[in-house]
Amino acid sequence: MRWGKVAGGAALCLAYSLLAHLASIHPAPGVWEVVVALFLVLVLAVSLAWRSAHRPLMLALCLAGVVSLVSMGGWLQLHYQWIFFLEHAGMQSLLCIAFGRTLAAGQTPLVSRFAATVHGPLSPQLQRYTRGVTWAWTLYFGLMASLSVLLFSFAPMAWWSGFANLLGLPLVALMFVGDYVVRRCVLPPQDVTGLWQAVRAYRQVGMPPLH
Repeated sequence: MRWGKVAGGAALCLAYSLLAHLASIHPAPGVWEVVVALFLVLVLAVSLAWRSAHRPLMLALCLAGVVSLVSMGGWLQLHYQWIFFLEHAGMQSLLCIAFGRTLAAGQTPLVSRFAATVHGPLSPQLQRYTRGVTWAWTLYFGLMASLSVLLFSFAPMAWWSGFANLLGLPLVALMFVGDYVVRRCVLPPQDVTGLWQAVRAYRQVGMPPLH
């Protein structure tokens, strides 16, 4: 069942990535391309509104936002590619900040927080390793944001979309695989975290606030 959920989630992500790529490079943008571009933003907004303590008010604000977007339909059709770009570069930048700020003096690196929910108090070796992994994710997200800006600014849209929409998930998966392989090589068996343990740790800790 667990792997079935993972496979289903991965299939949905891959399907959206493909739709986003096709919409990004469409030569004659229309309403469909705008809907695909705004889909993730709308889903996130409604999800946060539903979980809010002020659910009716927040849902009403979401509805007002949708009405405003509909009234801007013509403008959005002309500039919808910017929506894709801002979503991708913005998310990569926020993740870079979220990981990077936990590396400051007096802070606990984010990956160390994840590991502590699985292993309890961390050994010095595991502390050093998880700090290094936090650095790796910080640099990764910073590099992704920078490449997104450069490709969107200077390369054909198809290049940017291929990088952002088609390579995004495989690159993240490659980072996780690389982390797992290195863990197996440099850490004792009791400090090697499995996939499901890592997922549970992330859900328990969540992302730190950006303020």
